[in-house]
Amino acid sequence: MKQLLLFLFCLFVCLGALLIGPTGFLWPSKFSHLIIWEIRAPRILLAAICGAALASSGTALQAICKNPLVDPYLIGLSAGGALGCALAVAFFPFLPVPLAAFLGALLAAFLTYTLAYVQGGESRLKLILAGVVVSAFLMAIVSLIKFLLDPHRLSEIVFWMMGTFALTRWETVKQTVPFMLSGIIILFLLRHRLNVLSLPEEEVRTLGVSVAKERGLIILAVALTVGATVAAAGIIGWVGLMVPHIVRMLLGPENEKVLPGSLWLGAAIMVSADTLARSITTMDLPVGILTALVGAPFFVYLLGKTSRDWS
Repeated sequence: MKQLLLFLFCLFVCLGALLIGPTGFLWPSKFSHLIIWEIRAPRILLAAICGAALASSGTALQAICKNPLVDPYLIGLSAGGALGCALAVAFFPFLPVPLAAFLGALLAAFLTYTLAYVQGGESRLKLILAGVVVSAFLMAIVSLIKFLLDPHRLSEIVFWMMGTFALTRWETVKQTVPFMLSGIIILFLLRHRLNVLSLPEEEVRTLGVSVAKERGLIILAVALTVGATVAAAGIIGWVGLMVPHIVRMLLGPENEKVLPGSLWLGAAIMVSADTLARSITTMDLPVGILTALVGAPFFVYLLGKTSRDWS
């Protein structure tokens, strides 16, 4: 029943977002059809799928890492996407920025998992630390590129790293959504395994589960979803951290319920944030700024909760 309510809430938010703006069904003009179906509709659809991708990825990572403070960007995906964008703008102008960001995010995920595996394999702590190391290293390269880049071209990188759906068109949806949906489907099919992988590793092995293989498959799916999100809209943080916790408060700790619920709530929250971002000022405020303003206090709240064991 609660899953159905979350779905209906998501549907209500998406349909309501179509009506909000300087023109629409309630305030028609001769350009209403063009604005709603060619500009607003693809933007809302992409925001919804990006929100679902980030939230489901956060659910999966928090489960396999058994850490409530993990989000999809901890394993270096945001840094990889930013590096891909910076390289495309600075040195490879013939390479589409979304494609470059996607490849950079996949590279970051590969480096993180490989580093963790080489250093001891399947430890959750080593995976997290490897992500921090890879992220710091890649962001240092991005900073170097920004330092060397012409100021006029630097603005492209800065705008991309803020996270925005302002430039979304149907072509953007066609290029990135299939990758996001592929990763989401993999995570959805593996939702029953998340509870098993969140157990102590000794217990998981006694059940005959290949920890490295299944964790690697989940990380690959996360890289696919988050990498495509970075390719589509830039760096939008905190959604993957906040949404799974909110859903656990509503549905309980079972991941086979939390992950589908995170899909609907993540989509609704992202669409709501983007609608607010394009409505509160005459300029299109990057949605990544709004999610950071909300996410940072939420992270402080979670830090206070981690003094107790997370179950």
